[in-house]
Amino acid sequence: MKNWQELEQKFYMRIIKRLPVTLVRGQGARVWDSKGKEYLDFVAGSAVNSLGHCHPVVVKALTEQAKTLIHTSNLFYTVPQLQLAKLLVENSCLDRVFFCNSGAEANEGAIKLARRYGKLHLGGAYEIITTHGSFHGRTLATVAATGQDKHQQPYIPLPDGFVQVDYDDSEAIKAATSNRTCAVMVEPIQGEGGVNVPDDKYLKQVRVWCDEKGILLILDEIQTGIGRLGSLFGYEQYGVEPDILTAAKGLGGGVPIGALLAKERASVFVPGDHGSTFGGNPLICATGMATLKFIIDNDIPNRVKELGKYFITGMEKLKAKFNFIAEIRGRGLLLALGFTDDIAEELVLACLKEGLLVNPVKPNALRFMPPLIITEKDVDEALGILDIVFSRRSQ
Repeated sequence: MKNWQELEQKFYMRIIKRLPVTLVRGQGARVWDSKGKEYLDFVAGSAVNSLGHCHPVVVKALTEQAKTLIHTSNLFYTVPQLQLAKLLVENSCLDRVFFCNSGAEANEGAIKLARRYGKLHLGGAYEIITTHGSFHGRTLATVAATGQDKHQQPYIPLPDGFVQVDYDDSEAIKAATSNRTCAVMVEPIQGEGGVNVPDDKYLKQVRVWCDEKGILLILDEIQTGIGRLGSLFGYEQYGVEPDILTAAKGLGGGVPIGALLAKERASVFVPGDHGSTFGGNPLICATGMATLKFIIDNDIPNRVKELGKYFITGMEKLKAKFNFIAEIRGRGLLLALGFTDDIAEELVLACLKEGLLVNPVKPNALRFMPPLIITEKDVDEALGILDIVFSRRSQ
């Protein structure tokens, strides 16, 4: 048996601190490592595997499309791309779609689209207001948009045109708006920032302000979209409609896809303004179509809403039992436990030993983003492992 972790140290760029486990197989909400050990997966590819691992509809779509047509240039029409675009538009408040390969690319496209709008309709306005604690991707522009110093410092000087203000503070957005502002870009819930949930009025206040100033509202739903919060898109829970929306992660059921959606008035790209060689290819779009259709047809978002409540109830029992749990955050199946100390990494390793995969989203917080098809039994199992791990720590 090869020592895969030694190969990583020899050949792969050291861009992430990995957990000491090599995963080789997955089914549903379970994965198995190279030694045959089974784990309950509450990371799900960082909220990507919305239907779990190797779901039959995903496997069927991939297999059938791979035997039919894998890739063509976007110079030609292809059926899966247009079918998926139609399904997204018919099930959202947006009017137009562009497909790319990732959330970062979708956000990069949103930034370009907003700047194009500013040039055409706002006297050349180009600045976008984003928030502290946000995460919008790892391209240079999306790093500049991201409100986390640790992601920005290695790459200074960054592209200009971004102004960061406090999250969940509409007054700060108002104060930062100038004649250079073309858009405001926020996440309905900050995922990578620690699963930070704003006040219910926040997005409405931002929407009203954008309307008043004639600027665009961009919602980054890379992590919150496609059923993750208990609605198909997060904006539905806040009573607002964005001008531009980005989606990715769970849309492909495990394959790489990003989507840039826009209202008709904000859809100002013309031929040659933007593009992608691989974006929207038949293989990926057929898989995205199968994933999204299954989520819609089986009312997965409503199931997620109920499971989220069930999970939070169990977390509340843990919080009452262990005094180092400070907070429970999130909605649907994007949840976090916040702790009084920086113990997340220690807890992740302890959970790994017990057969549960979780994510240390912050030094003092664990994030849970399991497949949307988990059951109450899976939640109970995860809570049981957390109880064991927390009990050992409190001894």
